Amino acid sequence: MRVAVTGATGYLGGRLCAALAGAGHDVRAFVRRTSDASGLPDAVELAYGDVGDADSLAAAFHGCDAVFHAAASVEPWLPDPSVFTAVNVRGLENVLKAAKRTPTVKKIVYTSSFFALGTTDGYVADETQMHQGKTFCTEYEKSKVLADRIALQAAAEGVPITIVYPGVIYGPGKLTTGNLVSRILIERFNGRLPGYIGDGYDRESFCHVDDVVSGHIAAMEKGRVGERYLLTGENMSFMQIFNMAASITSTRAPWFHVPLWAIEIYGWISVFISRITGKLPLISYPTVRVLRHQWAYSCDKAKRELGYSPRNLTEGLAEMLLWLKDEKLIKF
Repeated sequence: MRVAVTGATGYLGGRLCAALAGAGHDVRAFVRRTSDASGLPDAVELAYGDVGDADSLAAAFHGCDAVFHAAASVEPWLPDPSVFTAVNVRGLENVLKAAKRTPTVKKIVYTSSFFALGTTDGYVADETQMHQGKTFCTEYEKSKVLADRIALQAAAEGVPITIVYPGVIYGPGKLTTGNLVSRILIERFNGRLPGYIGDGYDRESFCHVDDVVSGHIAAMEKGRVGERYLLTGENMSFMQIFNMAASITSTRAPWFHVPLWAIEIYGWISVFISRITGKLPLISYPTVRVLRHQWAYSCDKAKRELGYSPRNLTEGLAEMLLWLKDEKLIKF
């Protein structure tokens, strides 16, 4: 098939392009002229544009059978919050407009986020959960909820869209905000994060990047139009992640907890410094709001219908830690 991929230079999008090309598909990567596309396979065709420009999207989709819309602004905090609406909400609207103008497109796979389903404090949720839409931990979460409603409405109107919801993605690859677990473990192993993050109440659903990529391709091939699929994994706290990392590497686990109120103060200071330096912070105060909740999900539907098969978290973390060591980003 000929497929177009937005967000092709991102952590997930880049690996998705490589996997699609490896499977024999003709891949057209939709990238901005300012993006670094050097990591994409030579077989991938480049189409330049911006998700804010529906005409450039339509040109990129020309002749394609399927579209993967993975482009997103995923930061928990930005100095200009309007970016989240422009990229995550308006960007999806433009993708839908462009796809409607392209008669060859028979399938759209839209990469949403677990944030679009909302918190799960005290239970494990599935695809039937709808976000209450009243409170949001981050502007990113709010934008993905709004975009989710647009995607579901498009499906109701007959647009051939399938929506996937990755959890917290981890694994080897670009150290972007989308690869938060790697970045946090780099801080941990380099002594800049000596304690546990909070008291261990948090829950996130961790999924390996290559399993999420496989889930996307399966959604293109087998996913039902209008359906939602959680591409998640084991539900754990970051405290458990730190303990697993210590066990895998035979290093000492943290012996104290850094309270969330202290991390929140650090987050506010980091945001203040970021406004001066222009460099985005690793941890900002909205991140702490996320950590005060649980985000636990079941991927049973994707397992049943897509053949989604997330790897064991211990296995996946071991692979990632060895990669970080080989890249000389951590020592153990």
